[in-house]
Amino acid sequence: MLKERITILESDLKANPMRHHVYHDLPFAIFCYKPEEEWQLRHEVDLLKTRLENDTNRQVIFVSLAELLWQAVEGSEGIEEVAALEASSGFDAAQRQVQDYLSDPDWMPLPRLLAERLNVLDPERHLVFITRAGSLAPNLYRVSKLLDEMKGKTRVPCVLFMPAASEGNSLRFMGIAENEGRGSYHTKVYAE
Repeated sequence: MLKERITILESDLKANPMRHHVYHDLPFAIFCYKPEEEWQLRHEVDLLKTRLENDTNRQVIFVSLAELLWQAVEGSEGIEEVAALEASSGFDAAQRQVQDYLSDPDWMPLPRLLAERLNVLDPERHLVFITRAGSLAPNLYRVSKLLDEMKGKTRVPCVLFMPAASEGNSLRFMGIAENEGRGSYHTKVYAE
């Protein structure tokens, strides 16, 4: 259940040292939840933030992947260009263009945007909750790729909340069948 996994995560985040991550140069954990639990999860994460701030010396900062996505689009060619491309060439072409914005160093790569947000924070005082991962669906950017590219780029402890189903040793992002078994996650995963 969602609340039980939140309790386990909370215990790991309150531990000294924290137990939520595997590698010191990738201080991330992934917390999986069913896509239909989005609103319940947001409520539980708000409550978790309050408890952590009351019980530890850390400030919890939220970073929205949806905000970073729109920052990349607007900082590249803008939504009007993406909409025009979709109208002329279809959804897949528009999605590939946004993938380029998020991946190509000549545009606004998602790992760079995330690292910029994290670089102003203190690893000893802050804890980051990365939310709105569903905005990357269906195939704008793989979360496993993001985590691979964040290795060594921050020491700030982070928890990425991701709508995904756990099936054996793999995660299926947003429960989308074509996303089954894609990616390798070198982090601690809190999943059912």
